[in-house]
Amino acid sequence: MHFDLQPTLECDLIKLAPLKAEDFENLYAVASDPLIWEQHPNKNRYKKEVFENFFKGAIESKGAFIVYDKATKHAVGSSRYYEFDDKHKSISVGYTFIGRDFWGKGHNAALKKLMLDYAFQFVDKVILHIGATNYRSQKATEKLGAIKVNEIEIAYYGESVKWNFVYQIEKDKWKNG
Repeated sequence: MHFDLQPTLECDLIKLAPLKAEDFENLYAVASDPLIWEQHPNKNRYKKEVFENFFKGAIESKGAFIVYDKATKHAVGSSRYYEFDDKHKSISVGYTFIGRDFWGKGHNAALKKLMLDYAFQFVDKVILHIGATNYRSQKATEKLGAIKVNEIEIAYYGESVKWNFVYQIEKDKWKNG
């Protein structure tokens, strides 16, 4: 089976579609809220010129999604697959952000469930890199059953190096958990 890094995935709440260049304005409308990024390693990502770099990296990754709320058809945010390692049967999931209008309403959990369920058809572990000061994302990741396995410095696309925690979810634990 082939791991398509940009499938269309959906559930009752959300739809993930492959990110395209023409999605920029729609996604930036969500990302332009400074409070989304207050705990993120790059707190300036709400600025258009900074978000443009993030968006360029997302497009070039060929694994990024735009996420829509199915009821309203509004953009919710974005996430992506990256660092697929066929030899070690792993993939990373991240670069996720959700608009504040959708916080606490199940959108992030639905997003991760769709992405993890799909990924575990092809891999045995999923890696998540979370900024060291991004406590909201760390808690959300731990609720999924992810375990912190490391701390590393990561250079995001076109950005300086940032301190991140590495979380891991094993296929068996996900399927049984």
